[in-house]
Amino acid sequence: MRKALIKHRSEVKVFYDWIENKECTHALFLHYKKRFLKNRDKLFTFLEHDGVPWNNNNAEHAIKAFARLRNAIEKLNGEQGINEYLTLLSVCTTCEYKGVSMLGFLRSGLNSIDEYIKLCRK
Repeated sequence: MRKALIKHRSEVKVFYDWIENKECTHALFLHYKKRFLKNRDKLFTFLEHDGVPWNNNNAEHAIKAFARLRNAIEKLNGEQGINEYLTLLSVCTTCEYKGVSMLGFLRSGLNSIDEYIKLCRK
């Protein structure tokens, strides 16, 4: 994948050269110019390294469940309740990504989702 994307590094350099040298006083342009330059080292990381997604869909997806239950979390008993919820959220998300039933995994009594997957395949 990296080989396919690395060829675009020169285009990114041209883009940043243009942004740096462009003289414009429009407030919106200046806002985005500042933002692009500030995040220069992070914005196109996916061109340099395999396994780095070009978007943040995984992060957004992971936080959705937490955001939906924000009010319920506030009612939990302090740090321990939040930690327990986050542990369950992590198990739920991992099961979803691996395509297995969370309920099935929890009912199996196993401590490893990978062991559960192996058991299901037999």
